[in-house]
Amino acid sequence: MTRRLSMTLPDGRNVHVHLHKGDLPDNIGFSSAVAIDSETMGLSLVRDRLCLVQLYDGGEAAHCVQIAKDGDAPNLKRLLSDTAILKLLHFARFDLAMFMRDLGVWCAPVYCTKTASKLARTYTDRHGLKDCLKELLGRDISKEQQSSDWGAENLTDAQLTYAAADVLHLHALKAKLDEILIREGRAELAQACFDFLPSRAALDLAGWDEVDIFAHSS
Repeated sequence: MTRRLSMTLPDGRNVHVHLHKGDLPDNIGFSSAVAIDSETMGLSLVRDRLCLVQLYDGGEAAHCVQIAKDGDAPNLKRLLSDTAILKLLHFARFDLAMFMRDLGVWCAPVYCTKTASKLARTYTDRHGLKDCLKELLGRDISKEQQSSDWGAENLTDAQLTYAAADVLHLHALKAKLDEILIREGRAELAQACFDFLPSRAALDLAGWDEVDIFAHSS
């Protein structure tokens, strides 16, 4: 079952947001770089489940997949594990762990705009998506629906609009962050961090979420 609503981006483009129950339809294709985010019941990798996955490849449509409790989503899993597609995320560490735990997929390659921001924007400690978009793109997004019931059977239009907004600007944000990383000579370091992120997520799931295994102290 699919539901659709429309959003207008700051540049005037209209994007159709499609909500799919259970999985992506068989006939949907994506470009080589897809912005991805997820919504969960909370921020605990032990307690809280994956509820929604949002996807946008820069075109005219964004897709939100409502994950059934204890369900399977083969088309979504195929996309997340496709090594030919770059996945753009903000704070990828958490999303990757959720995908690993609830969908059983190793999601790579990835680009994390929060990690990139911390390496590029060393003049600030504000690396949330809202802050990055406001400064680098002049775009203001609402976080009002962030703490809402994402496990509900029927999501509201406000929830879908919020969820889609978290992926609609990641391609443009990546481009701005890449400019700074290249200018400051940190692009290769950033790539090494991105490459490590799936392993960092696996460490979180294995119990090393609060332990720095590279630290000298025990």
